[in-house]
Amino acid sequence: MAFNDAQIRPPSFSAVVGVVIGLAVLVFVSASVVIVSAGERAVIFDNFRGVLPGVRNEGMTFVLPFVQKAVRYDVKTQTYNVGTSDADASATGIAEPAIEARTADGQTVQMELSVRFRPNEENLWKLHREVGPNYAYKIIVPEIRSVIRTVVAQYNVMDVYSGKRTEIQERLDTGLRSTFDRYYIELQEVLIRNTRFSDEFQKAIEAKQVALQEAQRMEYVLQKEKQEKERKIIEAQGEAESMRVRGQALASNPRLIQYEYVQKLTPGIKGVVTDQQTIMNFSSIFGDEKK
Repeated sequence: MAFNDAQIRPPSFSAVVGVVIGLAVLVFVSASVVIVSAGERAVIFDNFRGVLPGVRNEGMTFVLPFVQKAVRYDVKTQTYNVGTSDADASATGIAEPAIEARTADGQTVQMELSVRFRPNEENLWKLHREVGPNYAYKIIVPEIRSVIRTVVAQYNVMDVYSGKRTEIQERLDTGLRSTFDRYYIELQEVLIRNTRFSDEFQKAIEAKQVALQEAQRMEYVLQKEKQEKERKIIEAQGEAESMRVRGQALASNPRLIQYEYVQKLTPGIKGVVTDQQTIMNFSSIFGDEKK
């Protein structure tokens, strides 16, 4: 098969240059476009000037290829769990076992809580410059440990166990918020989920609860006996008053005892024939009912 000169002629220099320039433009444009996803913001690091002030919002943004780099941050609410399962840890990406702390009276307490936070969008470039993308492990984790131990150490174990949980939670919130603000992190909420104590303390609490329940039961029994005593006193006072009134009635009308005797035999009787000539009319004892 024969080939003519036109078929075997190599590409011209201008065509090669055009292809190279086209590829370079394609690479340049591709490297200059950054897509910031929903719920994210980006800060720009410049190789010559460092971190640039300002924040790039979600959507398409542009950088100078090979000179600038966009670093994306998740600005949605995140949750740091202290004392959680592996499943919860994999869902949030941030978790650790319950933190141990000592109370003012030397008891060991294990605290489980959740801390919700998000980076401050307006100062995201400052956070990147001063801390960096791993701010959760550099600031969030160690600060929570420190604040928990500092706050718990100011309370006795019974305060932690019962009456001051809300107060402790508020003090944790205050302590963490102050530190987070310094590093451009917004604290949204602190929630104490559970507090565990030593086995010895748990046994002592259970024994105390049993004793308290027994004391409450005895108080109930004593209260019932007191009420029964008061009932009997009132009943006796009523019987005494009844006897007094009856005594006065007998003193003023001795025939009343005959009426009571007959009433027991036949209730409601007004009179009785005692022999062939005498009729006892009891209505005369108490007066005419029509009056």
